[in-house]
Amino acid sequence: MEMMMMMERSSSKSGTVSPSLLPLLVLARISGLLVAVLVLIWALAFKTSFLPHSSSSSSTLEFAGLNYNVLHPLLMVIGFILISGEAILVHRWLPGSRNLKKSVHLCLQGVALASGIFGIWTKFHGIRGFVANFYSLHSWMGLICVSLFGAQWLMGFLSFWHRGEARTTRIRVLPWHIFLGLYTYGLAVATAETGLLEKLTFLQTRRNVLKHSPESMVVNSLGLVLALLSGIVILAAISPRYQTVPTKLVYSDTKRLSS
Repeated sequence: MEMMMMMERSSSKSGTVSPSLLPLLVLARISGLLVAVLVLIWALAFKTSFLPHSSSSSSTLEFAGLNYNVLHPLLMVIGFILISGEAILVHRWLPGSRNLKKSVHLCLQGVALASGIFGIWTKFHGIRGFVANFYSLHSWMGLICVSLFGAQWLMGFLSFWHRGEARTTRIRVLPWHIFLGLYTYGLAVATAETGLLEKLTFLQTRRNVLKHSPESMVVNSLGLVLALLSGIVILAAISPRYQTVPTKLVYSDTKRLSS
């Protein structure tokens, strides 16, 4: 009995990932790669679709050779959604101490927050100004999502560097921290889906983009893969981490044989 208890403790401390979790991590990587490829194809191959309807390309604001409207989906999808999803999965696969995982998680979330803020800034820093762009459900959800994400990151930052709180307080706050993190991530994906729908509707009605055109297929595929990615990341985040079940089964069989 003591040997079985020691095996169970050692498996928990070593951080052995459950075999049922490995396929989810692989699918998350594949889905994330597909999302990155699709958004890059959309932003670079069809970048004329992001130009203002009444403005020429020479009159649009640019950064690093790309106009701000093109930078918006790149920063919000790759910088904000993909990196924040990777930060959620850090606790699932990264070996090492808990402090190491927390520090990597905090850094990745900081990069995602900076990308989200800059992505919103590129959208609202256009010729029409801030108020003119703040009119749709997508814009409202985006601001709420980034605000929640910033508050969540600030709380995590203060908690990481200030460790004077009682252990009971941390235990009570942790479920809420996990819930708000997953909720904000899901809200970010939902916001991206509304943005894709809004942009595609605009293209099909004002730019005469056909419903079965290559660009429409790319945007629709991007929305589907984003929905798949969010489900995989959330499922991996709430799945059991360690191989505790096999050790308990061995103990129960041993006890049955000895009796």
